[in-house]
Amino acid sequence: MGSGRLYTAVAAGGFRRYATYRAATAAGVFTNTVFGLILVHTYLALWDERPHLGGYDQAQAVTYVWLGQALFAALAVQGGGFETELTERIRTGDVAIDLYRPADLQLWWLAADVGRSLFQLLGRGVVPFLAGTLLFPTALPDEPVTWLAFAVAVLLGMLVSFGIRYLAALSAFWLLDGTGVMQMLMVIGLFGSGMLLPLNVFPGALGEIVRALPWSSLLQAPADVLLGEADPLGTFAFQAGWAAALLAAGRLVQAAATRRVVVQGG
Repeated sequence: MGSGRLYTAVAAGGFRRYATYRAATAAGVFTNTVFGLILVHTYLALWDERPHLGGYDQAQAVTYVWLGQALFAALAVQGGGFETELTERIRTGDVAIDLYRPADLQLWWLAADVGRSLFQLLGRGVVPFLAGTLLFPTALPDEPVTWLAFAVAVLLGMLVSFGIRYLAALSAFWLLDGTGVMQMLMVIGLFGSGMLLPLNVFPGALGEIVRALPWSSLLQAPADVLLGEADPLGTFAFQAGWAAALLAAGRLVQAAATRRVVVQGG
């Protein structure tokens, strides 16, 4: 019970922390809305030439764009969450202080990132999505159960996103400078999540590979659940499998890194 209250407080602190950056949030809302408008018109032109590309009709393609803008910051598709701070703490050695806390390192940062994700979803994601649905024809479901399934897929996407970024941050124990890893993460996240184009449009082996990677859990999987293009239970199993694998890998790397800190003397 005590641990539960601790991590709940950490999550609430993460939410409040990002809620204080009101100007940055407003700028993010504006940026996501403008970028969504650009993407929508690009998609409309593309779907005019190739109707039902990737199995989507035009309304579904438009909906996909606005889902991407709503989830972009919440799921840290290109980073921008805890990983930069953790990497810096590893570089400076301040992570030794974190290891002395009466809390698990991985769960601490997970709780903080969940708080950040929830704020970004509500504070930065809702307005662009609503604006898009008011300005363009979209394909939104009427059944509450579909929206509930979508919420579960988003939550699982949060876990997958955290697992990827936690492993990337822990690489700083060996690389000392995580800049290169973070830049790679930005590029892979933008492409592999389907943020630029739905992964369903990629043909053959390339399409199968990108859809099998964990980044597809961030946007493609939740979008397909909401659009009725994927079986929710199968999608949950796919996301949960990647989440469990990434979190377990993070636990193993954390254990190895902790031994490294002890050997190096802090």
